[in-house]
Amino acid sequence: MNCVYIISAPSGSGKSTLVNKVREIVPGLKFSISYTTRAPRAGEQNGREYFFVSPAEFEEMIRKDEFLEHAKFDGNYYGTARRFLALADQEGKDLLLDIDVQGAAQIKGRIADAVSIFIMPPNRRELEKRLRTRSLDTEEVIQRRLVTASREIENYDKYDYILINDRLEESIDALKSILLAERLTRPGAREEKQRSADETDLIAKAERCRLKNVRERLKPILASFEKVAAPGTR
Repeated sequence: MNCVYIISAPSGSGKSTLVNKVREIVPGLKFSISYTTRAPRAGEQNGREYFFVSPAEFEEMIRKDEFLEHAKFDGNYYGTARRFLALADQEGKDLLLDIDVQGAAQIKGRIADAVSIFIMPPNRRELEKRLRTRSLDTEEVIQRRLVTASREIENYDKYDYILINDRLEESIDALKSILLAERLTRPGAREEKQRSADETDLIAKAERCRLKNVRERLKPILASFEKVAAPGTR
């Protein structure tokens, strides 16, 4: 099996932008589009942002064990179909999953060597600013998303890599480096002495995002989110 990449982040952290950019510049990626029972938002298209299905259809997929992971948030189902894993394997591609922390835990339980990446906002104030700038949600939803973000961020230490998304171009480059570095270091890849200087630099750049190497940088970010968590949305 090729690499399975899990990418998670609080709503408003810029995850979708980063994922879309790396899909353009990193070849050999199969992207899994999630299924949901929520209604499409303005501008969303079926089969692009999500596959929009009825609760009955979703529950039938659950009964048929068609999901790698699924969960329910605010009365709506969300899930990742296992068929994308089979398709990626057939096509010889790595699978890229854009899922929340609950789904990530389910995937790690099924695929132990999946590579997990958590996208972290620079701080709570910046996250709130981004949520307001996109003008997609009511004030009530924004506040609920901020509380949910606090809860999700508490799970950061369950991830292999932490990417602090404060400068977009640098974040795109860092995410690209992580994906490519994992390919270079997976079992069966070329030995270290056979790597080029560029490949060695790329691996070093990815290593700077390893959880163990970003803990100090995370301290002020985590402090800004020290609020009581409550049930939220996905």
